[in-house]
Amino acid sequence: MATSLSFFSSTIFLSNPNIKFHSSHQRVLLKPLIITTIRSEAAAATIPILSFDGTEVGSTSLNLKSAPLDTARAVVHRGLTTDLRNQRRGTASTLTRAQVRGGGIKPYPQKKTGRARQGSKRTPLRPGGGVVFGPKPKDWSVKINKKEKRLAISTALSSATENAIVVEEFNDKFEKPKTKEFIELMRRWGLDPKEKALFLMTDVSDNVILSSRNIRTLKMLTPRTLNLFDILDSEKWVFTKSAVEFLNERYGDDDNEWEFEEEEEDGGEVEVSAESSE
Repeated sequence: MATSLSFFSSTIFLSNPNIKFHSSHQRVLLKPLIITTIRSEAAAATIPILSFDGTEVGSTSLNLKSAPLDTARAVVHRGLTTDLRNQRRGTASTLTRAQVRGGGIKPYPQKKTGRARQGSKRTPLRPGGGVVFGPKPKDWSVKINKKEKRLAISTALSSATENAIVVEEFNDKFEKPKTKEFIELMRRWGLDPKEKALFLMTDVSDNVILSSRNIRTLKMLTPRTLNLFDILDSEKWVFTKSAVEFLNERYGDDDNEWEFEEEEEDGGEVEVSAESSE
């Protein structure tokens, strides 16, 4: 099933409007082995802090690494396509004529039948026979450097700060699971339940999980499950105070120089699918 992305409005993708992304299939031309040095930039963004009642009680800063504008699209695109390729299981398999059962005897006599000569039931020309050039198990995974992947995530998060808010911890506010109360909470924070929203919390209680899991447009993530696809696929971002501290610590500006190594391929085009299996 094709998956649609809603990250076209992100600031890192506005530098060249003529480039189009296709969610179901993307063709990426992998370049030969090149060692490049990208100098990251850090820009602190001020985000308001909202209480459980929806009132503004302060502000905080989100200081994350961000790739320069001329390389941000490439870094984020590489991180996204790498994730999508690594999700492919590559378990599709067919049987060749050597693996199909049967075919030990000649199906019918060679002559006097008026039919074409057949020596085995396993021929690809007969129903139930082997498959010629069919798919076999394949490893679709590709390698990406940890620093490059981290820079892609921090760059995507940096472009999302305009539509992001920080909220106080609200795990103890839900004494029992109640989806209706969670929707009312989102509206107090200025969020539309029909828009895609991403919540990043360092700790999620069971009542919060049960209260939000029926909202199809909402993704509840933790630092362990934070991924580039969900970041780009959201329209609103909600962080807790502890989540902001985690982001500043992990994706903050500690050094400005990153060295990446692009893997060498044959120069051909590689088809990347947004589906998780073949």
